[in-house]
Amino acid sequence: MAGDRIDFARAASDAHQALAALTRAIDLDREVHDLVKLRASQINGCAYCVDRHAREARAAGEDVPLYSDRERAALALTETMTLLPAAGVPDEIYRAAAAQFDDEELGELVTAIVAINAWNRIGVATAMQPPLELRE
Repeated sequence: MAGDRIDFARAASDAHQALAALTRAIDLDREVHDLVKLRASQINGCAYCVDRHAREARAAGEDVPLYSDRERAALALTETMTLLPAAGVPDEIYRAAAAQFDDEELGELVTAIVAINAWNRIGVATAMQPPLELRE
C-alpha cells in the first residue's frame, strides 16, 4: 500500500467487515467464482487482487485456457458488468448467462461480480500491493 493511502480494513472496519460478509455469503462454484474474481480484477487493474486470485485459481487447478460454456457466459457477464456500458448489460449477454445458470446461481453470480468490483475499487483507490514475499 502506498504510504499516503489509508488502510481500508482499519479506517472503515465496519464497511470492510460488511463487504467481507457479503463475499463469504456468495454460494457459487469455486471455478466460476475464481474466474470472475480474476477477470474483473484484471479489467480494473487491481494488482493486489490479480495476484491473489491468480494464485487461488492456479491452486484450485484452473490453469487451462479452455473454458466451458458456463465459464464463458460467466466471464462475458463479468466483463460487461465491470465495464458497464451506458446502455446496460445487453440482452444477449444476460440471456447467455441465464441459459447456463439457474435463477439462484445467476443471483449469486451477479453478487460475486458486484463484490469483486467493490474490492477492486478499494484496492485501486488505496494502492494495495501484494506482499513483497509473494511478488518475488
